[in-house]
Amino acid sequence: MTTTLRFGDWAAMQADAKPIRMEVFVQEQNVPADLEMDDRDVACLHAVAYDADGKPLGTGRLLPDGHIGRMAVLSSARGAGVGGAILKGLMQRARERGDQKVVLSAQTHAAEFYLAHGFAMAGDVFHEAGIPHIEMHYEF
Repeated sequence: MTTTLRFGDWAAMQADAKPIRMEVFVQEQNVPADLEMDDRDVACLHAVAYDADGKPLGTGRLLPDGHIGRMAVLSSARGAGVGGAILKGLMQRARERGDQKVVLSAQTHAAEFYLAHGFAMAGDVFHEAGIPHIEMHYEF
């Protein structure tokens, strides 16, 4: 699937990123909306992937401290490289701004995806919003 990535602050990306996050995290995974939408969005660089027709397919964010989070891809676009494109794009932006590493809290069912992109697991499984996660790192 051909995708185009766009990056921006929350004001620029919210209209496309928020509905994806609400569908994936709140509707599919039953994460409470007040936990999903937090006050850190305004400080982040956001990425949204679009298909050839301009439809938003997935999103992720990069926090100022090098954490990647809120990675979400619509179910209809999963397995087509959308998540990988978003992840690589955010990693590239982190590296360009001088970050030495990126860190994320992966849902355990997605750990293999991050391992395939060069991340390493760190620590023990923990629960966030009732979902098992594991911390993962990638050093540039």
